[in-house]
Amino acid sequence: MKNRKLKLLSFLCLSIILILSACSGGNGKDKKSSGDGKNLRLVSISDIPSMDSSLATDAVSFDALNNTMEGLYKIGKGDKAVPGIAKGEPKKSKDGLTWTIDLRDAKWSNGDKVKADDFVYAWRKLVNPKTASEYAFIMFDIKNAEDINKGKKKPEELGVKAIDDNTLEIKLTRELPYYKELLTFGSFLPQNEKFVKEKGKKYGTSAEDTLYNGPFTLSDWKTEDNYTLTKNKKYWDKDKVKLDSVNFKVVKEPQTALNMYNAGDLDEALIPAENVKKYKKDKAYNTELESRVYFMRLNQKDVPEFKNKSLRKAMAQAIDREQYVKSNLNNGSKAAKSLVPIDFVKDTKGKDYTGGVKSDNLFNKVEAKKNLDKAKQELGKDKFTFELLTYDQDNAKKDAEYFKEQIEQNLPGVTIKVKQQPYKQKLKLEANMDYQMSFGRWGPDYPDAMTFLELFTSDNVMNETGWKNDDYDKYIKDADGKLLEDEEKRIKSMQSAENLLLDEAVVVPIYQQGNARLTKDYVKGIERHKFGGDTDLKNASIEK
Repeated sequence: MKNRKLKLLSFLCLSIILILSACSGGNGKDKKSSGDGKNLRLVSISDIPSMDSSLATDAVSFDALNNTMEGLYKIGKGDKAVPGIAKGEPKKSKDGLTWTIDLRDAKWSNGDKVKADDFVYAWRKLVNPKTASEYAFIMFDIKNAEDINKGKKKPEELGVKAIDDNTLEIKLTRELPYYKELLTFGSFLPQNEKFVKEKGKKYGTSAEDTLYNGPFTLSDWKTEDNYTLTKNKKYWDKDKVKLDSVNFKVVKEPQTALNMYNAGDLDEALIPAENVKKYKKDKAYNTELESRVYFMRLNQKDVPEFKNKSLRKAMAQAIDREQYVKSNLNNGSKAAKSLVPIDFVKDTKGKDYTGGVKSDNLFNKVEAKKNLDKAKQELGKDKFTFELLTYDQDNAKKDAEYFKEQIEQNLPGVTIKVKQQPYKQKLKLEANMDYQMSFGRWGPDYPDAMTFLELFTSDNVMNETGWKNDDYDKYIKDADGKLLEDEEKRIKSMQSAENLLLDEAVVVPIYQQGNARLTKDYVKGIERHKFGGDTDLKNASIEK
């Protein structure tokens, strides 16, 4: 998920995760969050960019959608797909390419029935080139989806149809072992056609301009200030939802959240790096390693210097990730040696996928200087100035200053200027490739290495680097096609693709996100997942 998640979404360095907190802003006067055991208050370091599932690309949006909407399946414990609007398992044809799914009796928040046509409408909308969805590619396993998105066929020819109100049929182009998990992702959510068309371009931009079929509805959404999740009385499984409301306050400084926690206004807070040592022996202290990876993009399309491989390698070798994780984060994060995270994918022998990924473009001051000198000769210039795009949080500036210092210190003649932007604007600049260097992240959309690697194929709209490579495209095509039934060869093909990506220094992996938290012992049932929507609040409760 794009820079999102992010997007899905922590705070740590530059993450987008949620911290349970007081909607009052931490003044200590409003104890409503845990007083009656039915209300939680959360802090997000960003506003929600979009509640339209066909346009969302980031972790904050997908987290909000994950708690207010429900698709055919949702992620359950152990990160396995469990029935959502689907009654049970799909009925598959002998070749595994046609799935027939029965829907349960579910309603939208306005009382309308959730119908099979709601899925057909939403999915056609997403692949329609007029929608310009950055996530259209995620449906390319459905018959005709790619041709529709390229304007070769009509949306009505998409391989999905409503047999009746309660029965959906999906025709696939290939059988994927993780497809049911893929269907849990936010892009596959349904939409009520009548409501969406009535709202037009306003759909998904405010609480009242969005319709919900999940555990909560969205209310009191004030841009860049706050938003509230309220228990959805029309939700089919409402009896299992323990909370009445979850209030979010947009707060961008992690130290402020910690202060709220200590003042008794927070039920949970992520701990800033400088405070981790102080709280390590606290009973409320806990850590978690996520599957989200932060990395730098280098714009080869609009920055001629970054078309030079020697310069890209120099940039990749100039940053000490281990020191960065230790000094700037100190929260369980790990320096990244690959784009695909560790402890995420295993090979046929149970070994971690990343064991077959190697890169020479890790921190090495001597090699960085050699590659810089080579680049200067090849480009015929001795000085370079680049702008580094990053987030607008206070700690984002501190992190960007670290990267600036490392690059300027280890690459004489290179100057870095830091450009901070609000989250939504940063995503837009990256999508338009209106940047030189950008620091962002990707969280996986489904449980497979392909969710990271497919981003950098030549025709992927999220390949925001300008890099194209025929060999890379072939590795990915083979792994996503003829090798699907040979797991060992498939993994090797993906490893070969990633080795090429890292050798070319197309992106510079920096770290795999970890979290250090303080959590009150009465907070129960918050589920966090390794892919898709990061946080699930359906079963959350306060038990005092």
